[in-house]
Amino acid sequence: MFVRDHMSPNPITVTKETSVLDALEIMKKHKIRRLPVVHNGRLVGLVTERDILRVSPSPASTLSAFEVNYLVAKMTVKDAMIKRPITVPPEMTIEEAALLMREHKIDNLLVMENEKLVGIITQTDLFEALIKLFGLRRPGVRVTLEVEDRIGVLANISRKVAEAGINIINVASRQKDDVHTYVVLRLATDDVSALLPVLEAEGYRVVHVTSYNG
Repeated sequence: MFVRDHMSPNPITVTKETSVLDALEIMKKHKIRRLPVVHNGRLVGLVTERDILRVSPSPASTLSAFEVNYLVAKMTVKDAMIKRPITVPPEMTIEEAALLMREHKIDNLLVMENEKLVGIITQTDLFEALIKLFGLRRPGVRVTLEVEDRIGVLANISRKVAEAGINIINVASRQKDDVHTYVVLRLATDDVSALLPVLEAEGYRVVHVTSYNG
C-alpha cells in the first residue's frame, strides 16, 4: 500500500500573499486544517490553522480589539507558514509515511512528483489505510497467538487454517521478546471453535479471541 493510494490528490492551495483571514475562511469552508502554499506554481510552504493562531495576537494582549483586528487583517500566509515542509513521493509506502510523521511529530505530508505538488496525506488517511489493511470493516474473527519465533511458523499456521476450511483476511505479527512473537489472524468465519484446539496442539498459545461484525 502506497501513499498514492491514500492521499488526497490536487489539494487546495494558497499563495504567500493570501491573508490569514482568507486562509482560515478557506479551511472552514472546505473543512480542512492545512493549506499548501505555492508561488509561481512551486511549493514554498505549508500553513495550518495552528500556525495562524500561533502568530495571531494573544487574547491576553493589552491591545484593543480594534488594534488586534487591524493587525490580523494585515497578516498574510507568509507570516505564519512553515517554509520547508516535509515532502514525500507518491510511491512511498504508508508504513514509511507513518514512521516519518512519528519521527518528525507532524500530522501530514505533502506529496511531490516531478517537482509538482500532487497530493497531501494526513494521519486520518493513514488510519483509514490501516483499517483497510486489517480488513476491519469485514466480518470475521480475530485470533491472537503467542508462538515461538522460528522459521516455518507462519506457514504452518496458514496450513492449519486452510485445512479447517477458513480463509485468512489478514496476518500481523509483533515481537514479544527474543524467543516469542504474537501473531494476529483475522479470519473470514464466525466460528473458530474447531480450529483453536488444532492450533494449541501445535504448541501455539491462544492469547485472545474476538468477533467483528464489520
